[in-house]
Amino acid sequence: MPNDSFKDFVLDQLGEMPELTGKAMFGGYGLYHRATFFGIIHKGRLYFKTNALTQPAYASRGMQPFHPNAKQTLRQYYEVPVDILEDPQELAAWARYAVTLPTAQLPLPFSATPQGYDLPAPM
Repeated sequence: MPNDSFKDFVLDQLGEMPELTGKAMFGGYGLYHRATFFGIIHKGRLYFKTNALTQPAYASRGMQPFHPNAKQTLRQYYEVPVDILEDPQELAAWARYAVTLPTAQLPLPFSATPQGYDLPAPM
């Protein structure tokens, strides 16, 4: 898939996310929800912002951090698994976690369970 068609696919998959924009950067595209930078589309791959609570869901599925060149790795951004990318509802859930990173002190406003974080389960 050429880069523009992949970008269009990702934006279409995230179509129900309000106030989503993409801007050219890094030789690819940055994804924003309002003013929050949360994702990167680069060379036919999608990366979302992570933290210590969300990163294990990516790593347990074999996903790697964003590595745009030989000298740079952005360890906060991890590749989104293909099966998540292909499911608009799951992709939107993972995107919400990238926009509003959970913390141990602050529950997510969209969490389905009051006891904790309904993080995407590793497969």
